[in-house]
Amino acid sequence: MEYLDLYDENRFKTGEIIARETIRDNMPSNRYITIVIIFIENSKHEFLIQKTSIQKGSVFATTGGLVESGSNSIETVIKEVKEELGLVTNINEVTLIETRKGPFAFQDTYYLKKDINLKDLILQEEEVEYTKWLSVDEIKGLIDKGLFRKGNIEPFYAVINK
Repeated sequence: MEYLDLYDENRFKTGEIIARETIRDNMPSNRYITIVIIFIENSKHEFLIQKTSIQKGSVFATTGGLVESGSNSIETVIKEVKEELGLVTNINEVTLIETRKGPFAFQDTYYLKKDINLKDLILQEEEVEYTKWLSVDEIKGLIDKGLFRKGNIEPFYAVINK
């Protein structure tokens, strides 16, 4: 079972943990978990977007995940990129763009500028159906059609406006 650290409204660890599977039903009030996402942009100003698996909602999204207990945001974003895409990156390649506080989570949005051949990616089948490079306008089209993960929309605009 996977556990997550709980934080207070100021993002200080409370010393409490919660099982990932119980978040939806048992999240204590005034407690938060941490979520990370990363937007990867190539030199053509396209973003690497994934179509999530059926188990993960079958939507277009960027790479991300929940920060496990004992880990931190930057370690998790690097781990998620490796797990979901098979792409090795390091702490010096990624930049924290912003942190948002939502109703139950702090969401850290990261950015990576890197040219990647899609054929070199090793996709995690339980999470990712396929990936493709999309322009800003193509992503905005997905947003307009309601096909882009809602929790990725505001962070996407934060990234393209930086």
